[in-house]
Amino acid sequence: MKTPVTGLTLRDEMDRLFERIWDREPEAMATNSGWAPALDLTENKDAMIVRIDLPGIEPKDVHVNMQNNVLTLRGKKEVEKTEKDETYYRMERQYGTFTRIVRLPVVVDGTKVKATFKHGMLMIVLPKVPEAKAAEIPVEAG
Repeated sequence: MKTPVTGLTLRDEMDRLFERIWDREPEAMATNSGWAPALDLTENKDAMIVRIDLPGIEPKDVHVNMQNNVLTLRGKKEVEKTEKDETYYRMERQYGTFTRIVRLPVVVDGTKVKATFKHGMLMIVLPKVPEAKAAEIPVEAG
């Protein structure tokens, strides 16, 4: 059964929850302020692609690191300045620092990673090493 909001099955949502729990390393837990921006990890024949929503964050406040096939994203979203006599009735937007750690399922070439930031979305293209690309193996008659 798919949930109406996400279109994911309950199993998919549980898998995603456990991934988020297991992907966190002690350092990430210590520096995380309680929020983590949503991201998508996809793969095509040449690369892994990470897209992460970062509305309201400046590119200079985002740091990307790649080491041992683990991608680490860190950033900070500043609280907007408000007037002194302003009263909040609801505050749902998230602020502060975040850390996302993504273990990549295939080997990528860390020297050729490209990150671009446009309209509040960070896209990171991580080219696969040739050994990680799928290859068709011809079967010969014996």
